[in-house]
Amino acid sequence: MISSRVGSGARAHRFARVAAVFALAFGLIAAPHLTATTASATATPEPEDEGTARLSLSAGVHGVVQPDTPLTTSVIIDNGSDEALTPGVISIEINKTPLDDASALAAWLDAEEAEGTFSALGSEESLAVPASETSTAFVSASSSALDDLDAGVYPIRASLTGDDAPLTATSVLVLDAGSAPQVAVLVPITATPADGALLTAEELTELTDPDGALTAQLDGVTGTSAVLAIDPLIPASIRALGTAAPVSAVTWLTRLEALSNERFALQAGDADATVQARAGLTELLTPLPLTSVLTPENFVATETTPTPSPTPSPSPSGSPAEPTLPTTEELTAVSGAQPGILWPLGDARGADLATFDAYLGTDATTILPSSSLAATPDAVVEVDGHRVLVTDADASASLSTAAATTDDLAREREIAEAMAQLSFADQASLLIGLDRDETRSADALREAILSVSSIGQPTSFEDLRASAPASATLDSESSEDRATALKNLLADEGRLTSFSSILADPLVLLAPERLAIMRLIGVGKAETFAVDSATHRADTTGTLNSVGVQQPSPIQLFTAAAPLPVWVHNDLPWPVTVTLTSEPSDARLGIQPRTPVEAQPASNTRVKVPVEARVGSGELSVRFGLLSPTGVAIGPDQTATVTVRAEWEGIGLGILGGVIGLLLILGIIRTIVRRRKDDQADESDAVPAPSGESEPTP
Repeated sequence: MISSRVGSGARAHRFARVAAVFALAFGLIAAPHLTATTASATATPEPEDEGTARLSLSAGVHGVVQPDTPLTTSVIIDNGSDEALTPGVISIEINKTPLDDASALAAWLDAEEAEGTFSALGSEESLAVPASETSTAFVSASSSALDDLDAGVYPIRASLTGDDAPLTATSVLVLDAGSAPQVAVLVPITATPADGALLTAEELTELTDPDGALTAQLDGVTGTSAVLAIDPLIPASIRALGTAAPVSAVTWLTRLEALSNERFALQAGDADATVQARAGLTELLTPLPLTSVLTPENFVATETTPTPSPTPSPSPSGSPAEPTLPTTEELTAVSGAQPGILWPLGDARGADLATFDAYLGTDATTILPSSSLAATPDAVVEVDGHRVLVTDADASASLSTAAATTDDLAREREIAEAMAQLSFADQASLLIGLDRDETRSADALREAILSVSSIGQPTSFEDLRASAPASATLDSESSEDRATALKNLLADEGRLTSFSSILADPLVLLAPERLAIMRLIGVGKAETFAVDSATHRADTTGTLNSVGVQQPSPIQLFTAAAPLPVWVHNDLPWPVTVTLTSEPSDARLGIQPRTPVEAQPASNTRVKVPVEARVGSGELSVRFGLLSPTGVAIGPDQTATVTVRAEWEGIGLGILGGVIGLLLILGIIRTIVRRRKDDQADESDAVPAPSGESEPTP
């Protein structure tokens, strides 16, 4: 029989309707112990062009069928083209030669190569599919169709033939042996800030809003048996804001702490313990005190106390209390976390496991991928006396891809591949470790987690850790490149520590620097570590050069004593305290050797250095430098050329005195000449009239 359905909504809703149909159909045929809430819709990889038609095939529940259970396969015709697909015939075939291992599985799913021949399971007619619509068909086969098959992984394929070009799809059918191994899924919860330190209020608001990435992580794990591996810097970022923390972030943290899921804390920043062991560190890196990032006003509590009054009913009054700042341990605490667990990169060696015990002061439980071991007899093993939990590397990779895939069909194909890979393990217990991924959707994550119940029985992580281990041997390749790079980063941190003495509170620089280094060596950042660490080292060099003496211009000194102008630049966002040192190249120039400087943030500060010329003229040089309060050289020294013309001062004074004297002489001469002229005028007025002349009669 065949049951077809043609959708009529938008493409975004078609997949949701298809998933609902799968859930209903497979829920009727799934074995009682299966708890997956969504059914398989195993798909071929996403098409390169949306304008094409594609076929997808799924069988059982996430590719798994239980013994003596009728088989239902479903085929989705997704017509992404602009033209309708005509009716055709859907054929389902199975290859009765099982796939032997993961390599054979990859050859089949990637290249459609498989040994053996295919036999028909059934065929049905399909309906026409309008453009941009989907059609889902279910083809059933009785349990007797698989009676001659042993438990294993079998290739299956579907084809659609008709008037249009044929479409094909491949998948696998996992015939379960019914053993139901114990299985657990580890889900890392991480978030990386832009500046490498703590998440800001703006970042937390975005991450914890209803559509935020951290909200999606919690939505995806809620109600599942997933084991959470939490970066403690996420709760630290929220708690460090105190009363200024976004409401959505506080709600997110409250919700996280209320979840029933088992959990453990990653090292802060998801730092890799292996590279720290290789770098020869005697203890794990830890955050420096975070008091410098706390705002005391955000931690002031209001105490309500009764006010004494003669009346019988006292009235409460609020009085501000002294702020109580949380410790770094309180900020980074992960509520309910199981202790003694490390989840490093998979290149650990036997000596590293011993170092991990020393780091934690106890017998550490290390989580490693199966690719790190010569063989994987179980999910819990013992290597040279050290307990190791082993994740299935292939299945973890497939489920990680599924959890990061937004396309429903492609995601189900990855899940079916993961179920097949888990069936190859043939172990009493299985462990899945999802990749570090900060962009997963809630639905994809949830489906990936729940899918493992189709192949095994979810178990307690604590019980899994406590179970009797099998013996195993490490077989991992490792490189010293990251360890060498970490040593360089820590050497730079030491230089910054010396440099930071110019700050009133060195932790404002050093605490974020330590967090940045821990994030750089994070497990999820391994692929970009080389580039990121080189960039960070360049930034550190820039910080070390952010305070210094500006290159002085040539200086002309025309007096025997005068201040020399020197500029000190401070590109840091904090004020700094330094001492300007001055050293002349010739003792004939006296200069103040040390001058204290208070340089304001993001500014240039002018400093006047007193000098005294002990030579009439000449060209000298003065070297200027900066020292921290602890005597550490800050920034590169600069040299100024000083041209001394001290005798010009005497010459100038002589000329000025001569000019003044000349002016005085000229003034005296002018005064004498004027007085003589005045005297001559008075004498002319006093001379009597000549004889023979008479006075006129009045």
